[in-house]
Amino acid sequence: MSFDPRTPMAQTHDVHRARQRRDRALAISLSVLVVVGLVGFGSYMVLTKSEASEQKQAAPTADDKAPSDGQQAPADGPIEGLRTWDAKKLTRNHVTGTVAYPMKPPVGGDHNPVWMNCDGEVYEKAIPDVNAVHALEHGSVWVTYTDKASAADVAKLAERVGRTPYSLMSPYEGQAGTIMLSAWGNQVTVDGADDPRVDRFFSKFVQGPQTPEPGATCTGGLGAQ
Repeated sequence: MSFDPRTPMAQTHDVHRARQRRDRALAISLSVLVVVGLVGFGSYMVLTKSEASEQKQAAPTADDKAPSDGQQAPADGPIEGLRTWDAKKLTRNHVTGTVAYPMKPPVGGDHNPVWMNCDGEVYEKAIPDVNAVHALEHGSVWVTYTDKASAADVAKLAERVGRTPYSLMSPYEGQAGTIMLSAWGNQVTVDGADDPRVDRFFSKFVQGPQTPEPGATCTGGLGAQ
């Protein structure tokens, strides 16, 4: 049997101090947990806001997509001066002879069974209308020019055609404009190679919705002679 020499009053005081120490240790532990939790939550919110900010900056806004001063107009804009013909009235029979087309260059009608190669071909001499019209039927754009066109414009247009499948280019005497672009049932006269209507015409009509035979080949036909 052990004997505690302290008086009952001292024993009670010691028990009270021990309880205070335990309560204080518990409070400190809880405080540490609360602080750690707050720090973790704060870090999570900072990261979340940072990611949201980065995503917002990466996403293009309507202002980002709109051209600023000095930039080229969008390629899908209206084509001023565009002439169109009713596709239902443009016949598509294969013939072996010549065809008297009502417009120069022609934009559709009966044509030769063999198409003019139109895989970015630039022809230095005039090509047969009946073969070129067949190329238009396959969804190509035909760039034509007269001897009044500047050498710089001809070179720029040739470069454009050369890198564009389903297009072809050739000189064409007797047409109304110096530089003209034709697709099946559609035609426009432009002022030069830098005319914004050139981009719009290519964007709209190269294998565009006007194409009677979408996906038909532009190779394996008639080439330069």
